[in-house]
Amino acid sequence: MNEIVKAEYTEQAVAVRQGITEQLYHRFLSYIDASPKTVETYTRALRQFFTYLQENSISQPTRGDVIAFRDGLKERLKPATVQNYIVAVRLFFQWTATEGLYPNVADKVKGAKVSRHYKKDYMTSGQVKHVLDAIDTSTVKGKRDYAIFSLMVTTALRTVEVAEATIGDMRPRADYTELYIRGKGREDKAEYVKVEPQVERAIREYHSAREGGTDTAAPLFSSTSNNNRGGALTTRSISGIVKLRMRAAGYDSDRLTAHSTGHTAITLARLAGQPLEVVQQFARHANIATTQIYDHLLDRASNKCENAIAAAIF
Repeated sequence: MNEIVKAEYTEQAVAVRQGITEQLYHRFLSYIDASPKTVETYTRALRQFFTYLQENSISQPTRGDVIAFRDGLKERLKPATVQNYIVAVRLFFQWTATEGLYPNVADKVKGAKVSRHYKKDYMTSGQVKHVLDAIDTSTVKGKRDYAIFSLMVTTALRTVEVAEATIGDMRPRADYTELYIRGKGREDKAEYVKVEPQVERAIREYHSAREGGTDTAAPLFSSTSNNNRGGALTTRSISGIVKLRMRAAGYDSDRLTAHSTGHTAITLARLAGQPLEVVQQFARHANIATTQIYDHLLDRASNKCENAIAAAIF
């Protein structure tokens, strides 16, 4: 490496140790051209990486430093989080190499092995009915929570999709009602899910009871808190509502969360005999292998070996 290149790398290394400058950071964001959610994840990952370099007085990071950073993450974070962080670091150094700013010292550094099994449980149809029956729908809040839970558990919607939904996104058709959503990785609300009559009725009853009328621009589900009354619910609020209603019905488990409603919808669809390809479309999985994971779980659940062994012994 000649002296000029060395000097350039040293200068950039100082910038690395001190953190990404605004200009450098925005250039990187322009390069990746990612969604706001991805940008948020990458920002968090790179902030931790550069803090690690600074705390360890590393001015010119090497491949070994990236690996050490990854190993440290493995001790305190979940594999999926470690994987996302290392992807961000790899992409950053890929960019620095492309721009001639710093060599790609993270090339081919592996993240963490992520299990293909889901970390959240699904609920049976009986358990879902129990949760819904336990909600007091004599109040506006109860009507709202009933509508949210029933919508998510029949459509596999994510919390962000529910949070972004407006009244105008619900459009009646001849045989059913559509709810248009901005799917994962999409720029606009071009996809839709079918809202079953029972769920639509619950939503309409909630809208009739709440304050604020039925303006098409109004959020489909609104907050009742003093700080944000009438405003759209946040994803965190929706997650809290789902968790609260599960817990109130007696289902208090770390493996049962708002994510479980999607798992439940997909699992119940398969248990009802819906073809794999049909469920893939319903779940909006880009890869059918993602949908097949549910089949592996159901195959194991239907395995009766333990019952046969217990019957033989006892």
